[in-house]
Amino acid sequence: MKNYLKNLNLTGALLLGIVLIVSCNKEDSPEFNETETFDVAELRASDESELISEEIIGIGEDVYSTDEIQTTSKGFYASDYLPDCVTITTVVTSTSKEKTIDFGEGCELPNGNVLSGIIMLSYLKDMEMATKMLSLSLENFTFNGVSVEGSAEVERVRSNENGNPQSDAVANFSGEWPDGSTASFSGNRTREWIEGYGSGFWGDNVYLISGMGTYTGKFDNVFVKETISPLRRELSCRFLVSGILEISRNDTTVSLDFGDGSCDATGILTYPNGDTEEIFLRRFKN
Repeated sequence: MKNYLKNLNLTGALLLGIVLIVSCNKEDSPEFNETETFDVAELRASDESELISEEIIGIGEDVYSTDEIQTTSKGFYASDYLPDCVTITTVVTSTSKEKTIDFGEGCELPNGNVLSGIIMLSYLKDMEMATKMLSLSLENFTFNGVSVEGSAEVERVRSNENGNPQSDAVANFSGEWPDGSTASFSGNRTREWIEGYGSGFWGDNVYLISGMGTYTGKFDNVFVKETISPLRRELSCRFLVSGILEISRNDTTVSLDFGDGSCDATGILTYPNGDTEEIFLRRFKN
C-alpha cells in the first residue's frame, strides 16, 4: 500500500507542519529577485496551509492512537492533547469504526490554534492489525478563521523498522481565507513517532517528518517543497527545531535550515548564489 501512496504523484502539504514564512530583505542577494520569484505573502499563506494539513492529520492520528493503545494494552489510556471542548462520538459497524471529532463553534488547542466544525475519521475496527488505513474528511471546518475543505488517506504502521509508529499520508485540501483569497495544497508526508508514544502526555511527543508538497495560491503561483533532512517536531515547542526544507518556485530554489535542536523562531535561509541569512518564522515572531 505504501508504494501505491508514493505513486500517486501528489506533492504537497503534509509536512506536515510546516513551511516558512520569511521576513527578510532579498535586495541583499543580487541573484535572488523576490518580486519575480518569491512572494512573501504567498509564502505566508503557504506556510499556514501546510500547518493546517499537518494539524488535521495529526488530530486524526491522535484519536486513532488512543483507541489503538486502549485496545492493545488492555488498559485505560487517554491522550490529553484534545481539550474538553472537543466532543468525540463513535459509531461501530460490523467492520469499521466511524468517529466524529467535533470542535463546535470554536475550540482552542494547547498550541493556541482555534478550530471549529468536524473532522470525520474512519478505519477498520480490528485493532490488532499491524497496518491500518485511516480516512479523514471535513464538515463545516475552520482553522484560525480559514474555511477548509478536503480529505486525507493515512497508512499507519504500528511498528516500523525502528520499532516506532509511522504514518504515510496523502492529502488534498483547499482553503478560503477571511479576505476571500483561496489556495489549494496537496501532498504526501511520512511521520515517525520517535518519543512519547503511549505516555498520555502530549508535551513529550516528538516526531520526524519528511515528504514533498505543493501549494497553489492566487494568480496560480506554485511553490514546491521537499524535505532534505527530516524535520523534527517536538510538541512542547511551537517551532520545528531541526531539519532542512527545500523550496522551489519557477527556476529558483532556496533552502531553510531549522537549526541544531534549539526551540526558537529562527532558521538559516540559503539563496541560490550561496549567500545565507538568519530569518524569523514570522507567524511566531511576536
